[in-house]
Amino acid sequence: MADKNREEHAELLAKIKSDFDDRLAGMAADPRQWIEFVERAAVFGARYSLANQILLMVQAQERGIEPRYFLSYGNRAGTSGWRLCGRQVRADEKAFKVWAPVRRRPTQEQALEWEAAGRTVTRDDRGRPAVQVVGFRLINVFELSQTDGEPFEPPTVQRIRRVKAAGGQVPRLLTGDDPTGAYDDLVKLIKDEGYAFELMPAGRGYLGSANGVTVTGVNIRVVQVRDDVDPAQRVKTTAHELAHIRCGHPTGARIGENLHRGRKETEAESVAHLVCTALGLDTRVYSDAYVLGWADGDLGLIRECAEAVLRVSRKILLDLTPDQANTETATEPGLDLTPQPR
Repeated sequence: MADKNREEHAELLAKIKSDFDDRLAGMAADPRQWIEFVERAAVFGARYSLANQILLMVQAQERGIEPRYFLSYGNRAGTSGWRLCGRQVRADEKAFKVWAPVRRRPTQEQALEWEAAGRTVTRDDRGRPAVQVVGFRLINVFELSQTDGEPFEPPTVQRIRRVKAAGGQVPRLLTGDDPTGAYDDLVKLIKDEGYAFELMPAGRGYLGSANGVTVTGVNIRVVQVRDDVDPAQRVKTTAHELAHIRCGHPTGARIGENLHRGRKETEAESVAHLVCTALGLDTRVYSDAYVLGWADGDLGLIRECAEAVLRVSRKILLDLTPDQANTETATEPGLDLTPQPR
């Protein structure tokens, strides 16, 4: 029986790797699949790592499920997962698999081996190896549609922002207006990064023909956005420029990466599209999202790009909904991490 279980586990891991590689290859070859990835990630507010995002997408597609929210079954005490929400997973429901971290304190010998191999080891103030992530394992989670019980509305970024803006009541959106209420907050995040923010007439300042621009140079750090665009476009352009800053594009902060301009625009536009979609802005992807030709089918590059988009989007969304930072991490700590070999 043990041999059979090991064989089944090995087959599952092989399938997971194959599915991941296939989906990554599709994203590299077809901009439409990249956009599908970005929009699906927006549903979850970029909560998941690249590995878990693709893993959940593939499993949901195989089952014909439109995924909305995932949690674990929950412990017996009812203090975690779906049981904490007053919901129960139905009998015979097949779990979704995601990667979760394994945390423990490595021995001194293991720590020295890891450091000799170039791996970072966290140590306490006495120099002892601290409790840290030492590997990853597959755990079970279930989608909302697999559960019954108390009414549950997924805590999407869009819902959190609307409830906060309305003092606890979800307001009706005004057609043609920006529904996010996030513009001032996005401007503040830009200023917190040390940049001035200016609304400018089209073609003035550093804008040229652009809707927005981020300028970094000697004694200058400024973001300029056109002042004559609709509120929806203004918030999207502002999110795009914040994405450039957070991705490290203006300052070359991503050491060792000589980023192609097409890649920078793909990352920034994808982050803006993901963030705006998660906030509830019905936006369409502009031509900037179709510059994936820079990757030329290189799966390593497209993976790095996808990981950067998710990492930056998640941080921006957490900054826009700070009350959720601790609760999300505490609920499912393993869903934000990329699997690595033990």
